[in-house]
This record gives sequence, structure tokens and C-alpha cells, in this order.
Amino acid sequence: MKSMAGCLLVLLLSLGMAVEAAKLIAHPSVPQDQLSKNAARLVFSLRLTRWPDGSGVRVFVLPDNAPLHRQFSKQRLGLFPHQLRRVWDRQLYTGTGQVPVEVASEEEMLSRVRSTPGAVGYLSEEVSDENIKELDIE
Repeated sequence: MKSMAGCLLVLLLSLGMAVEAAKLIAHPSVPQDQLSKNAARLVFSLRLTRWPDGSGVRVFVLPDNAPLHRQFSKQRLGLFPHQLRRVWDRQLYTGTGQVPVEVASEEEMLSRVRSTPGAVGYLSEEVSDENIKELDIE
């Protein structure tokens, strides 16, 4: 019985190590190379609307029920997707802000971030593209 519990623990730990966090991506015009976790939260909750150079922030997200959206929200932002949705809905309904642009797939996310100055989004894996940069979240 103890050996089975030990095997299960090793299996769970190895599965946990295999899961990589979603990658935060941005248009090359974004003047940042990294964001603090708090700044990333502000960007994705649409409370930070301008980059330090004054250019506008444009946020792209997957649907609330997409596994990558849930993973990004929890692991990288430390928020549940419903918490983000509540903030977006409040801003929309009170007229104090917008909602992020929802895309249907990672391919569309990549395309929209690549073609939109000031844009941020996320992908499940790194991408080699001179028109996309990866931002670190610290």
C-alpha cells in the first residue's frame, strides 16, 4: 500500500513538472520586456490602458472556458477566469471601460497580436517570429 502511494506521488509530481505555464506574448512595439505580476493583472483587467511610452494597450484573450485561458489566468496572473470576467463586465456595464478582444484560437491570437501595435495575448508554447515578442512575468 505504501509503495502504491509513493508511486502515485511520483506520478503526480512528474505530471506537474510537465505542465508549462502559458507564454505572455506582445507586439514588438510594446516597450516592455517584462511585467510584474501586478502589472500583468492590471493589463489583463484593463486597468492599465497605456504603456509607459504613452501608446495604447490592446488585450486579446481566448474564451473563458478555454483550457489555456484558465491556465494563463490562474498560473500567470493568480486570478480565476471568473474574477477577470467580473471585472470586465463591471467596466462594460458601468461604461468605465472596454472588454478585451476575444479570439477563437491560438492561431487567431498569434495573428491579431502580430498585426496590432501595443497588443498582448498568450500562447501555450514559445513562437519563433520576429513580429512577436515574449514578455516575462515576474
